[in-house]
Amino acid sequence: MLRSRAREVCARAASLARAVGSGSTRRGMSDVTVDAYKVGESTNIKWHEGAVDRETRERALGQRGCVLWFTGLSGSGKSTVAYTLEHELFKRGKIAQVLDGDNIRHGLNSNLGFTAEDREENIRRIGEVSKLYADSGMITLVSFISPYKRDRLRVRERVGDRFVEVYMKIPLSVCEDRDPKGLYKAARAGKIKGFTGIDDPYEEPENAEIEMEVAKEDGVLAPPREMAEKIIEYLDKKGFLKA
Repeated sequence: MLRSRAREVCARAASLARAVGSGSTRRGMSDVTVDAYKVGESTNIKWHEGAVDRETRERALGQRGCVLWFTGLSGSGKSTVAYTLEHELFKRGKIAQVLDGDNIRHGLNSNLGFTAEDREENIRRIGEVSKLYADSGMITLVSFISPYKRDRLRVRERVGDRFVEVYMKIPLSVCEDRDPKGLYKAARAGKIKGFTGIDDPYEEPENAEIEMEVAKEDGVLAPPREMAEKIIEYLDKKGFLKA
């Protein structure tokens, strides 16, 4: 099935490439706008529009690019559900990519700590990366604690109507009981400072597109695949799984 899907995508891309070459889908520079984040002190730069626009890429892939932003406490299952969703989408012939908070700090954000300022920059950077992914037609699954409302709002404004906030709702007590990385124990012992949920706040989303009840007070967890299927239903309903 996957080989057949790959051939289908290649055929679509080849057909659309011919259209691009004829100039029928290329957008002019007059259509380009730069918004949201300030450029800072750099002045001798300009935005370059590519020869293949987002809609053309999406038709080749048979899906619409978007950003699913998984937010929640450490241990709430963000990455587990994101990777499960990635796999389920792949089985359906859809192209998705997980951007995991821990993984990103090994490279792109390795120079950032956990101060309020560094957390803000952490989210700003991944917000920009996720937008690039979505603009390429990718179903982008971002798994970051992202504890502050204002930072999530900035990314939402940057990405636009293709931003889908997924709130992994779970009691703090359940996260502490689970504590798969031992971080809560270390934070309670004072070995980790500024840990979200202990001595740094987590600001809950008020209007998330998707709110997952990960666990109740009794600690019973919802199966990751079940949660992934609910998200797929949402994506299908909103038209992201076709182009």
